[in-house]
Amino acid sequence: MAKPKRIYLAGPEVFFPTTEHQAIVGEKKRLLREYGFEGVDPLDTELAFSDDEAKPERGQRIFQANRELMDSCDAIIANLTPFRGISADPGTVYEMGYIIGQGKPAFGFTLDSRRYRKRAGSTSLDDLGHTIEDFEMSDNLMIEGGISDSGGQLFVAEQPGEHRFFSAELFRRCVRALAHA
Repeated sequence: MAKPKRIYLAGPEVFFPTTEHQAIVGEKKRLLREYGFEGVDPLDTELAFSDDEAKPERGQRIFQANRELMDSCDAIIANLTPFRGISADPGTVYEMGYIIGQGKPAFGFTLDSRRYRKRAGSTSLDDLGHTIEDFEMSDNLMIEGGISDSGGQLFVAEQPGEHRFFSAELFRRCVRALAHA
């Protein structure tokens, strides 16, 4: 039997309380298994920290562990629902770019159906007089452009999910598209 393709699961869920994180990631992994894939969560590492290890060193070790997980994966599904602002979580965007840079496909989803410009205030300039892009996209043009160029697809919710940051149906759409890619 062939080894299932490994899919990196990027998103802000890593910041959620443990039970909430586990429930969402558990459902993602279950849906991926239905299609013969293996889901890989950023917290699927065996890291242990000593009390005297400095925080920057801990952060660097987490980065290295997550990079190794991404290197072991064949594609990414990223939760691009705005987190702590008007755009996707910056770590998630980095992970997506890293995977795309390796020539692997990226798929994404967002539960916020508003276009980027609307989330930015529906104006041409921000409070500092800086231009707000208007390409009628769900997020920054580099995010959507990267997904498209990778052979992936971004899915936008048409209705709320069972969680503010998760919809099993929307995630299933990503998995189906990945299975047919």
